[in-house]
Amino acid sequence: MDPLVERFLAGDRRALARILSRVEDDTPEGRAYLRQLYPRSGRAHTVGITGGPGAGKSTLTGALAAEYRRRGKTVGIIAVDPSSPFSRGAILGDRIRMQAHATDPGVFIRSMATRGHLGGLAPATADALIALEAAGRDVVIIETVGVGQDEIDVVRLAAVVSVVLTPSSGDDVQMIKAGIMEIADVFVINKADQAGVDRLQRQLEAMLAMAPQGADLPPIVRTVATENRGIDGWVAALRSRPKRAEDAGEHWKERLLELMRQRLVERVMQKALSEEELCAAAREVAARRRNPYEFVSEILKRAGIE
Repeated sequence: MDPLVERFLAGDRRALARILSRVEDDTPEGRAYLRQLYPRSGRAHTVGITGGPGAGKSTLTGALAAEYRRRGKTVGIIAVDPSSPFSRGAILGDRIRMQAHATDPGVFIRSMATRGHLGGLAPATADALIALEAAGRDVVIIETVGVGQDEIDVVRLAAVVSVVLTPSSGDDVQMIKAGIMEIADVFVINKADQAGVDRLQRQLEAMLAMAPQGADLPPIVRTVATENRGIDGWVAALRSRPKRAEDAGEHWKERLLELMRQRLVERVMQKALSEEELCAAAREVAARRRNPYEFVSEILKRAGIE
């Protein structure tokens, strides 16, 4: 076994951080580490937290981690921040908001940038989840970037998903059309000390009333994350919503398809196309001197796929 993996399995936090860096950079070493760690994964309770910007997801994540620590659980946090479309850099500010856990050995926080990836997660989020599960964390919390209505990739990774709303989330038409509303296992109304919270809950209940008769409706909990109010009730709601055993295969099918999609696309691109050739082709396509559909077909033929 690789010495770094041995240190990782012995609980060395620096080894965990180094492995996550290799995994996030998609290096050959990182892929080798994942092959060794995967058999040890799958035992953590995974919680996804999503919702619009400014809903208080980071503060809620910190409060949820504190509640699990109070109950004696070890926690891993994957906090995803948006990358700049120009510099590709990211502030990774979630670490700043969770400073209360910085010195707690029972909490490991990993900030990740989206690197242009859509859907609210970073490209390596699934791999980072495997590593944190293999590290023996009892609970892994995945906090998405907070981009809006199509941020639903987290449902493929987390066993239970909370959608966070606030009394200022928008009108009821906006709420009903939002794609993230359909993936909630638990609804969290944060900032519940603000005006309009009762109206928001009535809108949610009206939306849920349109579900088919006999449907298992997600509970609605109220929190004030800055005051740590309602967090224990949120944990109780999360525990009441485990994925059913018969759903496990379908759930993992989605994760496996996503993992394969990423890996296959990356490998085909690396094998069939250099960065220089890609940039040159992009310039030609932009100048209308090359047909992008024909170029894609050419690359697939070069890779022996088409």
